[in-house]
Amino acid sequence: MITVHCPNTGSMKNCVVEGSSCWYSLSDNPKRKLAGTLEIVTTSHGQLAGVNTSRPNYLVREAIEAGWVPELRGYEKIRSEVRYGKEKSRIDLLLEDPVLGRCYVEVKNVTLDKGNGLAEFPDSVTSRGTRHLRELMTMVAQGHRAVLFFCVQLTGAERAEIATNIDPVYAETMAQAVAAGVQVIAWRAALSPEEITLESPISCLQDLPEPVL
Repeated sequence: MITVHCPNTGSMKNCVVEGSSCWYSLSDNPKRKLAGTLEIVTTSHGQLAGVNTSRPNYLVREAIEAGWVPELRGYEKIRSEVRYGKEKSRIDLLLEDPVLGRCYVEVKNVTLDKGNGLAEFPDSVTSRGTRHLRELMTMVAQGHRAVLFFCVQLTGAERAEIATNIDPVYAETMAQAVAAGVQVIAWRAALSPEEITLESPISCLQDLPEPVL
């Protein structure tokens, strides 16, 4: 038996199943307290979920740089963790180009397995996520492009929706953000013990509430 680090601050709802298979990575960094990091778990619906929330930014950046995401092609420069906005936030990815201008990309990891191909976000109340939506709306108001990228680390996922019952405030803010011009993209990741990569786009936000303007 070993103890591994779990880099996930959400509830991990439907991801903690006693006795189910899971995978972890090992680090040879002598400064780490725990050498192991929990990476993939089996959900209550039998799918694999990537619970390491440090992975999505790398996965999305890799996909953008490789030109896999049509909506985000053509930018000359990409930077990570850039300070922006009025609420002291850091944008996950900032795409810049002399012609296309700036595109602010916020990445969210999605693991809440609801069964029948449905993935939901968030898995717990997220005031931080709501703040990020406000920041993205501000960027749109200033004439920039803003994109929320759902990195769905969940095998079998066919669509991504907002968990309104878990965080109605986030759902309402999302509806306002979409109405204000924030774009939302969802991609499913392929997960295996050997690697994790973005696999294909999936549909998202078909059941948003009407925004209160």
